[in-house]
Amino acid sequence: MKIGILTGSGTYALPDFADAEAVEVTTPFGGVTVTEGRFAGVDVLHVSRHLPGHPRLSHQVTHQANVWALRERGADAVLAVTVCGAVDRSVELGSLVVFDDLHFLSNRLPDGSICTLHTEPGAADRAHWVFGSPFHGALRQALLEGAAEAGLAARAGGVYGHVDGPRFNTRAEIRTLAAVGVTAVSQTAGPETVLCGEAKIPYALLGYATDYANGVEEELQPVENLVRLLEASPRSFAATLAAALPRIAALETLDPVGSHLGF
Repeated sequence: MKIGILTGSGTYALPDFADAEAVEVTTPFGGVTVTEGRFAGVDVLHVSRHLPGHPRLSHQVTHQANVWALRERGADAVLAVTVCGAVDRSVELGSLVVFDDLHFLSNRLPDGSICTLHTEPGAADRAHWVFGSPFHGALRQALLEGAAEAGLAARAGGVYGHVDGPRFNTRAEIRTLAAVGVTAVSQTAGPETVLCGEAKIPYALLGYATDYANGVEEELQPVENLVRLLEASPRSFAATLAAALPRIAALETLDPVGSHLGF
């Protein structure tokens, strides 16, 4: 079994990544560097959303190409990690969230186009993705068990809110998201959730709360606090993934999330 791992701000490489080899993959949506190797004894395909050194801000991430490349290289599942701003005040900073629902009403890519792999009319695989939760239950369970094994606090369930970057949100915008039950927000995981669903790749998302979103607390937090937790996040992500991956590799099957209404 090969597991794709998508990492974001603060995590540009995997620690102790054995036999790592960078492979350049050409897709209809552009080129992608996929680093292949073994992490925690499991075959892994790693893609850094922003690339080392963070040259790409959130609005420059090539979501379609990333997911296409992972599928082409044989990913049986994808685990994604994201640092995020907590909208729910009960989320403790420095803790993890294993999301079980998505708020992504715009369903658009950073360039404003619709978020889909189905870009050509009449393509043989065109379909509507139909689902309950967009996140895979067995992958979510593995992440929760992995966090527990690593001794890390992780919330079981929560609504991931995708917001457009690169700016952060206003207080009014965060109040709107809080009103519909969003737990935490970041700027990249909405598109890849949808695209993995369309690609029939089981997907789960792990968040790490680095700050409270604008207006959640009366006083805006110093940016230094956010940076400190951002720098701490790779350790929590790596420990959780290292414990979760062998659990996933031991599963006999991983069915795609939901179904596809094709034509």
